[in-house]
Amino acid sequence: MKNKILTFSLCLFFFSCNELQQVVNQLPQGGVIGNDQIASGLREALNFGIEKQVTKLTQTDGFFKNEMVKILLPEELQKVDNTLRKMGLSNLADEGLKVLNRAAEDAVQEATPIFVNAVKGITFNDAKQILLGSDDAATNYLKSTTETQLYASFNPVIKNSFEKVGADQVWNNLITKYNDIPFVTKVNPDLTDYVTQQALKGVYTMISVEEKEIRTKTASRTTALLQKVFALQDK
Repeated sequence: MKNKILTFSLCLFFFSCNELQQVVNQLPQGGVIGNDQIASGLREALNFGIEKQVTKLTQTDGFFKNEMVKILLPEELQKVDNTLRKMGLSNLADEGLKVLNRAAEDAVQEATPIFVNAVKGITFNDAKQILLGSDDAATNYLKSTTETQLYASFNPVIKNSFEKVGADQVWNNLITKYNDIPFVTKVNPDLTDYVTQQALKGVYTMISVEEKEIRTKTASRTTALLQKVFALQDK
């Protein structure tokens, strides 16, 4: 069985679709898996990742209490956070971080329909390359096909979220207090773009977690289709 899988995998990599189909048709009936099934298996895996992992990020504290994706201050503003904490203003610093993460949690709600459309567009050729690619090949495919649209969707939501939860006032208070400290370099950050980029990074991080689970742990292949398709990439 392992020899059959290896032979089939090599064929997937080196042959065109027409040549590949000829090879598939020559396999014993029990080992046949069609082009449509391969593409469907990849779509199913990505939809699982979206449903299971990305949805978590839309919940309260989905970013803030997830150390894998929690949004911290950009490096150039770490001094603001550190200085405020040293001065006994930890609560203010924590509130400043929280509103950044709340904005990301709001924005990610826009992601699902964009991802769903991208997943629907996966062709057999896409699936072939993803299946035999790296452990994050499917995630990278989604990133290449959705990042621009997600950024355009996330950015205004994050901006509005800052206004909705009073983040503009929180940050104005935080930065004002920091700038009042003698001899510090004054800062006036615009964090909307930064938080948008971090929200995107968090989304793709969580999808890659699910992809790796499905690729490396057979127990995570919870449907017959996932088991059949991802067996082709097992070593």
